Amino acid sequence: MSELSNTTLIDTPRLQMREFTLDDADAVLAFSIHPEVVGYTGDAGKVNSLEDAKRVIKDYWLAGYREHGFARYALICKQDNQLIGFCGIKYEPHLNRGAGGIDIGYRMLPDYWGQGLATEAVKACLDYAHSTLGVEKVYAEVMVENSASSKVLLKAGMRHIDSYQDDGYQLYLYETC
Repeated sequence: MSELSNTTLIDTPRLQMREFTLDDADAVLAFSIHPEVVGYTGDAGKVNSLEDAKRVIKDYWLAGYREHGFARYALICKQDNQLIGFCGIKYEPHLNRGAGGIDIGYRMLPDYWGQGLATEAVKACLDYAHSTLGVEKVYAEVMVENSASSKVLLKAGMRHIDSYQDDGYQLYLYETC
């Protein structure tokens, strides 16, 4: 594992973000099986056990840190010191009608919705991507039905640039300005 795995990479007034570790599997399972959390993700039902959660951490996030220097980060609420979801960027080859690009994504448990935490996390992660990682352009795909997520992206300073269908889903595409 990376020596940064327990080090805070992104710090906001109410949140911290750090690399995931295999010790986070219980929390990953909790937010990955919650139907409201995964309802608009296109991957509902892909994590159903602790072993599935460990596989996602190892095969996607830890691999992303090694291969690209970034991936989704564990999202910690400072108020209760709980891992409540994730926020981070990753390379997505299918993004932007197959042109590929860096995608920002986030999820958090519903108890933490409606408090501006998602916007806080996305803004901080975009700033980190630009200023620390040197990423020039970040995209986000959102299912049309997920109006709350579209609002988060707009509040975080992204702009809507396209609408299209992919893999049976009607999507909006956003990019950093």
